[in-house]
Amino acid sequence: MLIIGLGNPGKRYEDTRHNIGFMAVDYLSGANSIKCSNLDFNSRWGRGIICEREVILAKPQTFMNLSGKAVKALSGFFHKESEDIVVIYDDIDLDLGTIRIRAKGSSGGHRGMESIIEQLGTKNFPRIRLGIGRPRDERQEARGKRSEVDVAEYVLSPFSKEEKATLKQVLEMIKDAVDIIVKDGIEKAMNRFNKKTG
Repeated sequence: MLIIGLGNPGKRYEDTRHNIGFMAVDYLSGANSIKCSNLDFNSRWGRGIICEREVILAKPQTFMNLSGKAVKALSGFFHKESEDIVVIYDDIDLDLGTIRIRAKGSSGGHRGMESIIEQLGTKNFPRIRLGIGRPRDERQEARGKRSEVDVAEYVLSPFSKEEKATLKQVLEMIKDAVDIIVKDGIEKAMNRFNKKTG
């Protein structure tokens, strides 16, 4: 199984909302003692065992909008079918603390996912969407107006101190979800986590 977290490489983006996929892979890497020290296939990656099954953890180093290049290179080299690729990424339409697991689907306007779908030529691969919430301008909302915070600016902003406590819980949930996907399959994980997160 190939487990890929999406994000942008480099210090500047390290703690930003858009990099929650990278954070998930880092957490999985630490929890399962899998070192992501290899640097090729446009990715930083490592191979190890989760729930007695061999997995590859990877973080594309192409920048978000070209993530598909890395996913295609990895899946080609390791001979992984699309059903055996799990992509973890941020979703502004879900609140922080919410995760959604799907066996397949559209990109939902996410550029990284658009790139992967285009490069693989299919939408049929499992994904775990991690809520980061929508940007809010409380002053605008107080006046009954729609929040007009810039989305691009928001996703590239860091998590607040308060949000980091929720983020830690999300990363623990991801570990449980990945364990179930690896051990029992995507359907079991969907049944458990999609209900659990409302």
